[in-house]
Amino acid sequence: MTVSGKNALVTGGTRGIGRAVVEALSDAGANVAFTFRSSADEAAALASEVEGKGVKALAIQGDAADFEAAGKTIDQVVSEWGSIDILVNNAGITKDGLLLRLKEEDWDAVIGTNLKSVFNYCKSAYRQMMKQRSGKIINMASIVGVSGNAGQTNYAASKAGIIGFSKSLAKELGSRGINVNVVAPGYVETDMTGALSDEAREAMLGSVVLGRPATPQDVANAVLFLASDAAGYITGHVLHVDGGLAM
Repeated sequence: MTVSGKNALVTGGTRGIGRAVVEALSDAGANVAFTFRSSADEAAALASEVEGKGVKALAIQGDAADFEAAGKTIDQVVSEWGSIDILVNNAGITKDGLLLRLKEEDWDAVIGTNLKSVFNYCKSAYRQMMKQRSGKIINMASIVGVSGNAGQTNYAASKAGIIGFSKSLAKELGSRGINVNVVAPGYVETDMTGALSDEAREAMLGSVVLGRPATPQDVANAVLFLASDAAGYITGHVLHVDGGLAM
């Protein structure tokens, strides 16, 4: 599953799944740009780590929900490296709560970061990938976007939206040699899921057929596959990386 010499961009790339994706793509030979919102020291350290593998890195600060910032990020990658071959839309947040208590700003924040960011970066990369007549877009959804989860109406809506968006975009871009796919992780051990109560964690694991949570690397391996030529005839697909949670 080589991506040697390819130019990749990963949004939300400094922690958890995003960081694992940056590491997996760079291990496989890709130059990797990644965005971050506030952790500048962490981003600089990751860029240095990537460059230590003999490939190029770009750490770009910005808000994934900002359309103008997304355009500038895509322009910077293309200007410095000449193309954008792989786009991984990974940036995401949670602001959980039962709908009864959910604030409007919590809805807007989650939809903006999780769903609008996918529009922002796909829209900004659209023309360049069409010009190249090639490209791999991998959008990070969640098994919650497939099956729902109490207390996560905003998160589930954002992730379900990503799935519908991606299937539609796959139909728009397929004739131009561009693949659009979705990875839908289940329960993954990250900082984000670390905030769950022990009771919620046990309940979720009780439904996982493989009996363990996913690691960020498990998800990154799926992204690497979809970004590689090995997945050249796959588009519009939602790949569940959930240990059988939604089976």
